[in-house]
Amino acid sequence: GLTLRQIGEMSGEKFPQKIKHHLIQLEKKGLVKIDKATKTITRATSGTNKNTGLVSVPIAGTANCGPATILATENIQGYLKISKNILKKCKNIFAIRAQGLSMNKALIDGKTIEDGDYLIIDTDRKTPRNGEIVLSVIDDMANVKRYIWDEINNQVVLASDSTQSIPPIFIHEDDSFMINGTVIQVIKSPKYA
Repeated sequence: GLTLRQIGEMSGEKFPQKIKHHLIQLEKKGLVKIDKATKTITRATSGTNKNTGLVSVPIAGTANCGPATILATENIQGYLKISKNILKKCKNIFAIRAQGLSMNKALIDGKTIEDGDYLIIDTDRKTPRNGEIVLSVIDDMANVKRYIWDEINNQVVLASDSTQSIPPIFIHEDDSFMINGTVIQVIKSPKYA
């Protein structure tokens, strides 16, 4: 194992206390595990914690339900800890935070998608069925929309399900467009009174 001083030398940081602070922050975010007994630091991986029924689901940023923000699966911003009893699927998933209200009429298992809710994305399902809610990336911008294949006009329509009037997005099959997965579950953010 490396000492704080050795990590400092590798990263150009002179003060061991600063290194310690950064490591504690990374541990809080769930990105590293620090074993104090053996003084080892290991990178946290997604998956099930052996002692509990909790699954660590990586959070890959925010997807705007309106204009979109950048999504990179490598850009993991921490982990959601969710009981296996709540999750429908535990492998090949990640979470994204919904922003905005443009999907607030969409229902997934009877749950709406509102600002601040976490959406569980199934990365095994990049070929959605007509009418499913997907996480798509257009010109490096991530957004959550209802997928509609318009066969007559040979185009993909990404529609909003909202109480607000938001026009759909029309995409040609040759456009720079990618589906990162299908939304399979909504984890509601608590609403405080």
